[in-house]
Amino acid sequence: MVTLINRYNRDRHTQVLAAMHAARKRVFVDLLGWPIPHDGTYERDAFDDDEAVYLVVRDPATGTHLASARLLRTDRPHILGSLFPQLCEGDVPRGPDVREITRFCLAAGIGRTARLAARKQLVRSFVEYALMAGIRSYTGVAEMGWLSQILAAGWDVRPLGLPQTVGGCLLGALEIRITSQTLHQLAPDWAFEPTMMRVVEFDLPLAA
Repeated sequence: MVTLINRYNRDRHTQVLAAMHAARKRVFVDLLGWPIPHDGTYERDAFDDDEAVYLVVRDPATGTHLASARLLRTDRPHILGSLFPQLCEGDVPRGPDVREITRFCLAAGIGRTARLAARKQLVRSFVEYALMAGIRSYTGVAEMGWLSQILAAGWDVRPLGLPQTVGGCLLGALEIRITSQTLHQLAPDWAFEPTMMRVVEFDLPLAA
């Protein structure tokens, strides 16, 4: 089950958001050691504002957080444009039909099979949301391990510049184009059956 959360319905999903922020703290702070803001339990930053959109994968039986991501508009402050513009050899891609994928979080401790299934669901929701909301591409900043996986996954990817060392990490910026063909071109570890589409719960308007 994937839930879309935006400014229109976040008040109805406070527990889901709390679980997501707690999972982000466990993964990005406790496990990966990122020097990012947190209060000891939850990880939040300045980009977790009313304009942020979240896609959250939950266990349908228990509601447990399995995976999540944050989508940011690129025609306003976002991570690539505000913090890492030097990763782009040209202009930072921006526009009302471009979103930035941030805080791609897979729950720790749930096992490889469950993590892979959750990742597939989250990837499905990226494509589904983009096609329904008129988004033509996603941008992102990734460490080299993730960047290599994304480049090999079958996405229509455009590297935005050569990777650079930032704060001791080798980071790269990329843009992923989304079309109706995206649903059919992904590698097996990322792909999904077309019959499994329509996984996002759109209970309020798509816009954020």
